[in-house]
Amino acid sequence: MISSKNLSVPFHEKEPVLNYAVETENPSGSHKIISGLINELIHLKLKCSLLRIILTTYNNPLDWIQALKYLIRLRRQFLGDNKLKKMAITAGKYYMGLYTPGWNSEVYKKFIVSQLHDFKPVQQKTNRFNTVLMAVTKKCPLQCEHCYEWDNLNKKEVLSAEKLQKIVDKLQEYGVSQIQFSGGEPLLKIDSLVSILKNSREQTDFWVTTSGFKLTQENARRLKQAGLTGVIISLDHFIPEMHNEFRHFKDAFHWVMQGVKNAAREDLVVALSLCTTKEFISESNLRSYMDLAKSLPVSFVQFLEPKAVGHFRGKDVAPSQKQIELLEGFYLKMNFDRSFRSYPIITYHGYYQRRQGCFGAGKKSIYVDTDGDINPCPFCSKKYVNVLDEEFDQALETLKRQGCSIY
Repeated sequence: MISSKNLSVPFHEKEPVLNYAVETENPSGSHKIISGLINELIHLKLKCSLLRIILTTYNNPLDWIQALKYLIRLRRQFLGDNKLKKMAITAGKYYMGLYTPGWNSEVYKKFIVSQLHDFKPVQQKTNRFNTVLMAVTKKCPLQCEHCYEWDNLNKKEVLSAEKLQKIVDKLQEYGVSQIQFSGGEPLLKIDSLVSILKNSREQTDFWVTTSGFKLTQENARRLKQAGLTGVIISLDHFIPEMHNEFRHFKDAFHWVMQGVKNAAREDLVVALSLCTTKEFISESNLRSYMDLAKSLPVSFVQFLEPKAVGHFRGKDVAPSQKQIELLEGFYLKMNFDRSFRSYPIITYHGYYQRRQGCFGAGKKSIYVDTDGDINPCPFCSKKYVNVLDEEFDQALETLKRQGCSIY
């Protein structure tokens, strides 16, 4: 393992090691980034499906017009005047964003109706949550620099397989478009995850957020067959040694590469998640990272700005204003410049949050921690009440009313 002294060396001064791309190239033809005319045709079909959803949701023609305008405004809040230049396709479903269900699935239709409910209440049952991040274990083999669950790692487990199932059941009763299983390392609970997936309703997309540890071919197959939609695999540098150092484990990069390959072979949607540390942020580093992502069967890359919580508590980790401007410019260029239309789609929460506020804090999303307690989000770790408690409804409304303390 690299000496910890090397953490003080700017990442961009190290030369990348690019001897892994050949053995991890796209193993499945069902993973593609589509653009150009094909993207335009699929987008046209998508718009037609939105119209059908609106027509079957409301009876008043005036509501049809206003509902369509509402969806257009909602889109512009996130994308501005930028047009959708590309989509990701996996196993026959088309994905516009990491947190939007694949079109044209039943989960996607329910997701849209739930958004329309915010415009004008609908009669059918809608989803209370867009996304719930749910930690299923305190156990983890890594010691990641940025871990927000650092204070709880490897302590005694509180949530049994039965309690985990009850939490998922309750969340689905409220309605949720997407549940992301996290930890710790969630794949240490592979048997519990498979059981939960098999015993849950098909009204929700399920994802696993992982380091890649134990994402073997067999485990990827078990998860896919049980109903998993995709995996979000953490990769914090394009140079193997630097990622290993950040994760404090010599095989961490190898796990990511193998995990990406194994997940893609089983037709799971694959995303990478990058902690954009101050040491990493530069145009050349970001471009090298995206070049690596492009060489893999990866549909999305998620940018997460570091927060001074968990293992980063008390540290000056927030990117500078200049670095944020660089990240935002890079995000816009990669997603909306025709020159990069073959690259994975970037999801950048900070960009949206600075413009629209946070959708966490009970508004559209919550974080369920390793004790089963609800928090505004993983970075705002303020416990309210356990999901299984009778006071859940009241606590949820209090959480929503208080909102996000950062945005």
